[in-house]
Amino acid sequence: MVRPFALALVFLSAFGLASGCATSPYPRVWFTPVSDPNPPKWEILPQAACPGEVILSKRNELGILSNFAATPFTYRGKRYASVEGFWQMMHFPEAAVEGRPDPRARLKPAEWKHTRDEVAAMTAFDAKKAGDVGEKNAEKLGIDWVSFEGRKFPYRSQTPGVHYRLIREAMIEKLKQNSEVRRVLLATGDLVLKPDHHGEPNSPPEWKYFELWMELRSEARKGAI
Repeated sequence: MVRPFALALVFLSAFGLASGCATSPYPRVWFTPVSDPNPPKWEILPQAACPGEVILSKRNELGILSNFAATPFTYRGKRYASVEGFWQMMHFPEAAVEGRPDPRARLKPAEWKHTRDEVAAMTAFDAKKAGDVGEKNAEKLGIDWVSFEGRKFPYRSQTPGVHYRLIREAMIEKLKQNSEVRRVLLATGDLVLKPDHHGEPNSPPEWKYFELWMELRSEARKGAI
């Protein structure tokens, strides 16, 4: 049986990281195995990457590419604290449009716990937890959509739709407005980017932020972003 330590050495050698070898153009810390006896159930640790891949782990600087990261940006005239805040606030009631109230406003404000603007100002697990409340309230109301600027659209779709386009555009603004995001993304070179968490089976395309980042990395190299 091959011992875990030996496997780790094989992995590190593949990237030129063992025995002080400096052949890899990438920071060693990205690939350093994490010793954590009780990692969160959702987490995929850096050592899970295969040669030619890297996990976008929140345990190192690659975490800045996570939707959770505090990387403020302005989109269509409004400020958001993170992509996660932008994502989750779409679950929450909007102001009346042309005199038509948002159906979600039928629930009392206390059931929402936060306003749409408050969620937009959140990051990380605070935003995710707020979104969980939004999804549960949508189930109560029999709603399968979210909204932006008064427009309703499906929250989950197997083909890129309005929600996908909005998330992609938000990620572009995050990239354009945060120089450190650009630096880290371009520093990943030709590595295949992988998530640091276990995703849902058959998740919608916008859930695959790691794939979107590879597309945006290619565009950024060409000067298109």
